[in-house]
Amino acid sequence: MKNILVTGGSGKAGRAVCRHLVERGYNVLNIDMQPSSDPVCPMLKVDLTDFAQVMDAMQWSGGKDHPFRKFRTPDAVVHFAAIPAPDLQPEEVTFRTNIVSTYNVFDAALRAGVRRIVWASSETTLGLPFSPENPPAYAPVDEDHPMRPESGYSLSKDLGEEMARQMARWNPGTSFIGLRLSNVMEPRDYARFASWQDTPHFREWNLWGYIDARDCAQAVRRALHVDLVGADHFIIANADSVMTRPSADLMAEVFPNVPMRGAVSGTQTLLSIEKARRVLGYEPEYSWREARV
Repeated sequence: MKNILVTGGSGKAGRAVCRHLVERGYNVLNIDMQPSSDPVCPMLKVDLTDFAQVMDAMQWSGGKDHPFRKFRTPDAVVHFAAIPAPDLQPEEVTFRTNIVSTYNVFDAALRAGVRRIVWASSETTLGLPFSPENPPAYAPVDEDHPMRPESGYSLSKDLGEEMARQMARWNPGTSFIGLRLSNVMEPRDYARFASWQDTPHFREWNLWGYIDARDCAQAVRRALHVDLVGADHFIIANADSVMTRPSADLMAEVFPNVPMRGAVSGTQTLLSIEKARRVLGYEPEYSWREARV
């Protein structure tokens, strides 16, 4: 598992994934439409909505003098390319772009002989944005929470998970690992957190969760190697919230009628990462509280 093709390696999470893998000795090829601001590995410009381009990228050799001349079929594909959030494009554009590109990457990878695909699903599939009028069914939210996509973006991720399940069924022995990523943050983003502390409603929409891009990259690496066949999905968040107030107090103020499943201590995340800990061996290493920005 050394040759890894990363789609969307120029994005916020994708950059962290590429750097994390390169620093640990992996051969990484970034597939994107835009160059990375942190070019730690070669990049191939590919429109993922064009199946022929995607299929060609899966078996790209780079020429005899290129460092990827022996890359050919990757050992695994990490699919992070997407319009990354609701409301950045018209709903139809977001849905069409994300669902077509995900299908193309999944199908081309399987046709090329790739047996493991790790991909970015989203916390939004669980009903975000939460509000007092649209509360979660319970907290902490875990993988058994009802799927309640509320936008074309979250619907594309919900259907991506179904696509993974069915393609895994068609192709026994393959692995599709969907990471339901929380709101991705880089260290430079942490300066903004102080402005949220007096307004709990400002970040109620995802139960005050976040994921440090570097911990996201760690989750990807663990997903590349976990002993898992078929399709599964995991909430990936940091161990704490974005707030200094205790999580139980926030729930009592903003979502007083939402059942709490188990005790929540201190600023513990309300996006449960227990399954990721148990199955992937994931354990967050970073927190905005210790950041120096």
